[in-house]
Amino acid sequence: MQTWYSIIPKSPMLSIYIWIIFCIMPFFFIIQSFPLWQIISGIALILFYFLCHYFSFRARTGLKYMWFSFQIVLNIVMTLLFGYVYLSLFTAFFIGNIKQAVGFYIMYGLHIGFTVLSIVGGYFIFLDLFLTQTPFIIINVLGVVLLPFTLYSKTRRENLEGELETARERISELTVHEERQRIARDLHDTLGQKLSMIGLKSDLAARLVEKNPQQAIIEIKDIRQAASVALKEVRELVADMRAVRIEEELYRVEQILKAAQIKFRLNGDKSEIKMPVHSESVISMCLKEAVTNIIKHSEATICRINFYQSEDEFKITIQDNGVGLDRSKRLNGGNGLKGMQERIEFLNGAIEIESDQGTAIIIRVPLAITHQKGEMGK
Repeated sequence: MQTWYSIIPKSPMLSIYIWIIFCIMPFFFIIQSFPLWQIISGIALILFYFLCHYFSFRARTGLKYMWFSFQIVLNIVMTLLFGYVYLSLFTAFFIGNIKQAVGFYIMYGLHIGFTVLSIVGGYFIFLDLFLTQTPFIIINVLGVVLLPFTLYSKTRRENLEGELETARERISELTVHEERQRIARDLHDTLGQKLSMIGLKSDLAARLVEKNPQQAIIEIKDIRQAASVALKEVRELVADMRAVRIEEELYRVEQILKAAQIKFRLNGDKSEIKMPVHSESVISMCLKEAVTNIIKHSEATICRINFYQSEDEFKITIQDNGVGLDRSKRLNGGNGLKGMQERIEFLNGAIEIESDQGTAIIIRVPLAITHQKGEMGK
């Protein structure tokens, strides 16, 4: 949160020194140029102005505008009575820290209008003084015009960066949660049935060991086979959980397609692929699933993979010249398509399936939020 005296947030002590200089200037100006009674009244007005400026940052939304009104009036009084126009910079700084767009623009317009009018009036009252200070008055007016916008833009940027960081943390949390859910589903699907069967057959073998030893041996062999299958599935599950690069998966895809006597055509620069590791792993798994479907079901002779990455999106197309998918499989997510769709949807992506003279699976994954510096794949 920005404090009332902050000009350079990264250097708070320097900010305080700058404010001390700006705060001394109006007192020095009045003491140099006016008699005692005007000095006393001027000092009182300046102190009241700084009090209003301080409370404008401390007040809640409704009272902010009241303190702002006091600052506007005091700006005008100091300009017309003492020829001091530079307090308007303090007010401009306050306006720049307003977060509400409507309030900002209303107060910004009012401040510019009253500042210009008071300066014009000051030229009639303090002509000689204002003529000598014209360059500084012009700089002051430019500050009144530019400073609020600069601070307002900076505040908005910081707020957006904060929201983006919050969104990134939320995505990371959801990613972890979804990964846990996926692991739980995979463990249930791969191990649950096997372990249940092992338990049942173990009980059966224990009962048969005296009554029917031959049948007990058969059951024990089945238990051994089920345990081997379960171990194999666990190993595959652990392998899937490891981070996989698209570049590495493309190499494996090429070897698999070559073994299946399917020609492989690749279009895209693998060195340009830069995205979060989790997103890349998900896309790699989907790529592996799509190519496996081509080998098992498509009867294709050619597989083409095209990919392209922009600043906002990664797009990859896996296309074959096989028999294609019928409508029911495209709609119901057969051949592993449902699992692919669930993974991609978690990344806020989408899958399109086209089946005309073969099958084309188009995967799009947005990178606008998750494409963060420091999280990119190396």
